[in-house]
Amino acid sequence: MKKYLLALTLFSITFVSTYAQSKTGLHVINTFHIASAGGWDYLEIGPVNDWLYVSHGTQVNILNKKNGDSVGIIENTTGIHGIAFDVANGKGYTSNGRLNNVYVFDMRSNKILATIATGLNPDAIMYEPFSKKIITCNGRSNNLSIIDPQQNKTTDSVNVGGKPETAVSDGEGKIFVNVEDKNEIVVVDANTFKVLNRWSIAPGESPTGLAYDAKTKRLFAGCEKLLMVIDATNGNVVDKLTIGDGCDGVAFDPATQNIFTSNGEGTMTVIHEESAEKFIVVENIVTKQGARTIALDKATGLLYLPTANFEAMQPGEKGRPKMKAGTFQILVVGK
Repeated sequence: MKKYLLALTLFSITFVSTYAQSKTGLHVINTFHIASAGGWDYLEIGPVNDWLYVSHGTQVNILNKKNGDSVGIIENTTGIHGIAFDVANGKGYTSNGRLNNVYVFDMRSNKILATIATGLNPDAIMYEPFSKKIITCNGRSNNLSIIDPQQNKTTDSVNVGGKPETAVSDGEGKIFVNVEDKNEIVVVDANTFKVLNRWSIAPGESPTGLAYDAKTKRLFAGCEKLLMVIDATNGNVVDKLTIGDGCDGVAFDPATQNIFTSNGEGTMTVIHEESAEKFIVVENIVTKQGARTIALDKATGLLYLPTANFEAMQPGEKGRPKMKAGTFQILVVGK
């Protein structure tokens, strides 16, 4: 994913009460502070405990998702992008973009168990339930690395013909990959790890975040100011909806049929799926500048978005604003 700058070790909580209630009742209800330097990307809800895993510069910060307290650190994950979990085997995985590898860690002790070489700049990482493999999206080598958790090694790769941003699985033998620089979704066979289809998602551009509804078989691709809804059975564009600027993450809650896009401009767009053919933008909830990735806790309905405070841009200055040292934080959005 597109990386913002990040942070580290001192933790505290700021209770936010100044945000007005929205149509859904969702608003920022907590802020977990991590005071140090470094950049960030994905964060993930731990599947077997109350832990939140946060990619953070050269390490993973592990927080109690209820109160933000630190419960551990996985160190030396230089250029960390994402975290994935193989629950059956009690192992976690980190994609270390600047090291071109994946660390395997014990989910109980957080101890590093193995190092696995991947393609160049492994970014998003996922556990694929059909093949029971770990898959990384490698941004600089334009491919996926297929990792066998039993052997602790990369056993295959898939050339997707462009920069893979995020991948999701339908759990039935297909993997869908957002290819950012081609404005398309590539479909990969989870049996053979061969490309099956390449679907244009025009007018969607620069797809980043991706989510999937198994019930309606719809893909939700976060693009530049648009959420593209794609039929996962044939690649047809079902709908396009206006969202906030700077989206880098998408989440879907099957309990509410709501789709959430985290927009770096400082909003979170909420879209309701009324049916497989009808989607409605409900509202744009105020978050904070830079909050462009997202994790949904399906057990509680809470959403977590990382960001920081930034220096003011000077007249004529281009690029991203500079992060203020020691201001990295996780916004907690709920009712």
